[in-house]
Parts: sequence; C-alpha cells; structure tokens
Amino acid sequence: MGNRLSKIYTRTGDDGTTGMADGSRISKAELLFEVMGDIDELNSQLGLARSYYQQALVTSSKPISSSKVTPLTDNADSEAANFSAHMAQLNAPNFAHVLAILQHLLFNLGGELAMPDYEGVSSAHTQWLESQIDLMNEHLPPLKDFILPTGSILVSQLHVCRSVCRRGERHAVALNEQDQTAIRPSATRFLNRLSDWLFVAARFCCAPDARQEVLWDAKVLKSLL
Repeated sequence: MGNRLSKIYTRTGDDGTTGMADGSRISKAELLFEVMGDIDELNSQLGLARSYYQQALVTSSKPISSSKVTPLTDNADSEAANFSAHMAQLNAPNFAHVLAILQHLLFNLGGELAMPDYEGVSSAHTQWLESQIDLMNEHLPPLKDFILPTGSILVSQLHVCRSVCRRGERHAVALNEQDQTAIRPSATRFLNRLSDWLFVAARFCCAPDARQEVLWDAKVLKSLL
C-alpha cells in the first residue's frame, strides 16, 4: 500500500476525468461520483462523531469537582456523570466499535461503486443494522413529537451524519434509475437503514432525562407574532 500511495498527485485527473478499477476513465461530473462523494463525506462525518463520542467518554470519566466550583461547572460535571452512567447501562463500549464498523462498511461501499464486480455491503449488513436499531430502541422512550437536529455536540453531529446519509441515498436511487448496473439494490437498502440507525443513535446518545433531546415546539414560532 505504501508504494501505491507514494505519489499522491498524478495530474491524470486534470482533464476532469477519473480512472476506474477496470482502467476506463469517466467524467467527474457523472452521478456515480456524486454518490461516491456523499459516501466519502459521510465517512468523514462519522469519523468526527466517533471523535466526539470518545471525547464525551473522557470528559465523563473525570471525577466530580468539589463544592468549591461554580454552579455552572458543577452542573457540567453532573451532566457528564449522567452521560457516563447512561452509556454504561447501554453497553456503551460497543457503540464506538459500531461506529468503526460503519466507517469500514462505507469504505467498502465506495469500493463497490468503483469496482462493480466487488460486493462491499450485503443484506446481512442491513440486517445487522436493524438489530442494532432494535437494541437501542429498547432503552428509549416512545417518540411523541418531532425532534430538532440539535442537542449535545455528539447528538448534533449524528444528525449531520443522518442528513448526509439521506442525500447519499437520494443520489444512489437516482443512479440506480439511470443505470441499474451501477449500484446494487443492497447498497441503497443499506444507506436507507443506516439513516434510520443514525436517527436512533442520536436519540440513544441523549441523556436519560432527555434534556439533550430538543423537540419541535409551536410556542417558539408563536412568539414571533
């Protein structure tokens, strides 16, 4: 791998084309590259979410401050402790591992688009996502209203991932309608289920008292009138 990447720039793409695995070259404006770009962006955004999660665990592992701290800091320590206890109850160490698995699967999916003969994701991976969704939902209260894509930094980032994933799915469906051989149905199903997983994961990473889960509130807009 080191030899293959020893020269980063080749100038071969300066004409607006990119080489495929079979040696052919196609325009970077092709819809295929929209999908590949969305997947690459989603993988990067997931990497950021993974970093935020690790940071949250480090923060929550710090000892609670003494009574000499200001009320604001004391409240932050309390919330960190609540997050740590909440995630530990949900077997949180697996969550970071799941994020790592998803990044690898997205990398495989990008490879599948570049190499049509290669299958990077399958129906088994979609079923695995569904099992993860069911597992997280067991610990969540019923959803009775719309959720705004905000909350903690981690929760907000998971919503960013969800919206990027939805865009990738839309482009994947359009690509399939354009050329059914360009992307497998299993890939579009995977992206659809992944967006569901990201939505549930954003709820999963909220504090147990739901203070980080921000609901749509009609009163906010009424105050403008």
